[in-house]
Amino acid sequence: MTSPETVTWLQERTTLGILSPEVLNAIAQVIEEQVVPAETDLVSEGTPSEALYILVEGQLESNSTNETNPALACGFLPGAVIELKELLLDELTPFTITTVTECHLWVVPAAKFRELATQYPEIAQAFSRQLAQELAQVTSALGYEQERTVALRPYLVTKAQRGIIGTSRYAVRLREQIREAAADRKSVDIFGEPGLEKDNIAALIHFGSPKRRQPIIKVNCGILQTSGADLFGRAGGKPGLLEWLGEGTLVLNNIQELPEELLPPVTQLLKTGTYTPVARSGEPAPEPHPSKARILIVSEKTQPTIERSVGHVIKVPPLRVRKTDVQAQVEYYTSLYIRARGVPKPHITPEALRRLQSYDFPGNLKELKNLVERAIVQAEGANELTEEIFWPAETKKKRFRVNLLNAYPRLRQFLRSPWWPDRINYGFTATAFAIIVAVLFIGPQTRDRNFVLNFFWAWWWPFFLFLFPFLGRIWCSVCPFMIYGEITQKLSLWLWPRKLKRWPRQEAEKWGGWFMFGLFSLIFLWEELWHLENTAYLSACLLLLITAGAMIFSALFERRFWCRYLCPIGGMNGLFAKLSMTELRAQQGICSASCTTYQCYKGGPQKGEGMETNGCPLYSHPAQLEDNRDCVLCMTCLKACPHRSVEFNLRPPGIELWTTHVPRSYEVALLYLLLGGIYLHRLPELQSWLGLQLDLTQFWQHFGLSLLVLIIPAIFTFAAYKLIQMSYWLANYIEAAKSKIQNPKSKIQNWMKPRSFVELAYGYLPLVLGGNLAHYLRLGLGEGGRILPVTFATLGLSGEQLPILVAHPAVIAFLQGATIIFSVLMTMLLTQKIAKQPVRSLLWQHLAAIALGVSMWAIIVF
Repeated sequence: MTSPETVTWLQERTTLGILSPEVLNAIAQVIEEQVVPAETDLVSEGTPSEALYILVEGQLESNSTNETNPALACGFLPGAVIELKELLLDELTPFTITTVTECHLWVVPAAKFRELATQYPEIAQAFSRQLAQELAQVTSALGYEQERTVALRPYLVTKAQRGIIGTSRYAVRLREQIREAAADRKSVDIFGEPGLEKDNIAALIHFGSPKRRQPIIKVNCGILQTSGADLFGRAGGKPGLLEWLGEGTLVLNNIQELPEELLPPVTQLLKTGTYTPVARSGEPAPEPHPSKARILIVSEKTQPTIERSVGHVIKVPPLRVRKTDVQAQVEYYTSLYIRARGVPKPHITPEALRRLQSYDFPGNLKELKNLVERAIVQAEGANELTEEIFWPAETKKKRFRVNLLNAYPRLRQFLRSPWWPDRINYGFTATAFAIIVAVLFIGPQTRDRNFVLNFFWAWWWPFFLFLFPFLGRIWCSVCPFMIYGEITQKLSLWLWPRKLKRWPRQEAEKWGGWFMFGLFSLIFLWEELWHLENTAYLSACLLLLITAGAMIFSALFERRFWCRYLCPIGGMNGLFAKLSMTELRAQQGICSASCTTYQCYKGGPQKGEGMETNGCPLYSHPAQLEDNRDCVLCMTCLKACPHRSVEFNLRPPGIELWTTHVPRSYEVALLYLLLGGIYLHRLPELQSWLGLQLDLTQFWQHFGLSLLVLIIPAIFTFAAYKLIQMSYWLANYIEAAKSKIQNPKSKIQNWMKPRSFVELAYGYLPLVLGGNLAHYLRLGLGEGGRILPVTFATLGLSGEQLPILVAHPAVIAFLQGATIIFSVLMTMLLTQKIAKQPVRSLLWQHLAAIALGVSMWAIIVF
């Protein structure tokens, strides 16, 4: 390259272009060309400068041992002038420069360059001016950074508090989502319940990203100006946080509190990456400004508009579904606290851990942290954190519950023993049932001479109707029908080894209840038309019919398919069991956190204190039970559980009916069938009360009246529901007319839309149970006490001198009336609880309950 070309190149490609052509020509005259191989040290740190280097081709990079100034480590491209400042100021080289590739350099030896600098003072002057310009730029940049720091300081997030603790699948998935979000610059919506430390997840995303050295700020949306000036800045005025932030991260906390006026500009920011500064009144809107900031959204629930605009959506799981992580969280919070206070680390007992795992933690991680810290303080240096210290850990679901197994350890011991129910069933009930059926067939055929008939109608029915509010479906645990079903199942498998059919659950859930309803309807009609109450062999046929159903389906399907879906007596028991003041449940937290075998559900060998069982006969998991309908209190789950998760609780009667209950139409049909059955049992009294003159000895007249009696109560209550609906629409119409609003569905202050008929129908359940009990009280108190002479009569002996215990008719009438009155009141209370509406909105249903109660009084008490 000739000297003029060299001068031109220096002017156009290097910082020496500020010098005059004369000086550049002098420099060009002394330049020496040099080619340096790759991976060669051109200059070494801490040594005197040997020459001025001008990079023509290739690439260089510098490295320094000075860790406090990372700016010394940089790269050089063609046109770079190296060692100029060091030669002019006579300083040592501050870094080592190494060739990355083979480099073509122009070299001016140090002695020659110093001669040129002495000969041409312009070189030093030009360099001084350049240093002054660079200093001014640095000062300006420093001033900007100071202003930026002052503007961002109130919102800065300095670090992430912790990572995601735990090994559950929810924790693993959350860590994966955080890593995915940190890998790019897309906006993120992080939502979940309060107390989940979602802002910490936002910090984890930022500090795990390539832009971790940029600032991250958190802004509470509830305090933003409605104009958005603090976020977007003012046109031609004060910059907003987005401008100060640059390439940093903006965390918009509690986006649900964002002023409505700011939703469109925030959505624009998320979608386009641009924002518009706020203009003064009367001024034209400025052009949108691009933003390089990353936006992280934190909210307590998903926002549809926001969710459609972001790149990642992270739903943070609540602690109640991460029960396996509770122990790790407790250990972590305990370690944090003891390190901060310098106290010994206490050990948490298994009972205390189970109690924490059974709690749902509405406050999530924050509540757990506070609970652990408070427990350590209350322990006062003790070596253990026991169950009693965590006294606030009670779930809403467990509120008003008392675990009778803890209160009465002997009850737990009995229910886990072989006596309940196996020895009772196979040692007594199976044999007694065979004898009962035989006596019904071969003994006297009337109730006053057959003790089995007397026992069945005068003892069994009133006793178990009375027992439903206390022990629910307890009869099903000792039911002879299913005992013979299980015997058939075991015998058939022994004679014909095979795999029993799995339950057709979908079909059974859809049609099983209606089969049950139909079978119960036929039993009612059979009972009334053929006088089963006073015909022994027909009562035996009824028992054998139900037993045959249990045996047939037990031979076909595994476990107790008949009991779960088809048994009419089981359906009635399950319906009335909803009113029970006791329940068998399991602690969901312990089951989800500690159980891996599900032995209570599937069965399995002995494990710990859990016994060997075949699993729940009804395929119900005690932690997932919605009500008492699908629990026969066989206590298989109590025996199988190795974690003491199963509880037998005392509770408010029928609490699920107004909390977590799921209504079913076939249950409502059965409820109304049982309601009609009360009147069917009192057909002569009903006919007399209504003044009817039908001849009940005529089959078809008897049959037609029986059908009407079964149907009319349901029609009556449905008419009351229609009146409730009409009252609602009429009230809406009147309110709309007053307000001159044409929308008939507009909300009004005092009237609420009624719940569905299927939901409200369960309100009649206490009246149905009470009416049936009142009917059978006459048999129980009037004939049950004659069991001894009736027994002797059954055996062909005279029992006239034997004692009897019979209540006075006035006492029976009083108890029947009191039962009906109490049932009506409970029906009205339960209806209010289910509907959660003012009394006036449910007036017609209350009047219907009272009318039914009056009619029952007329045909039962009088």
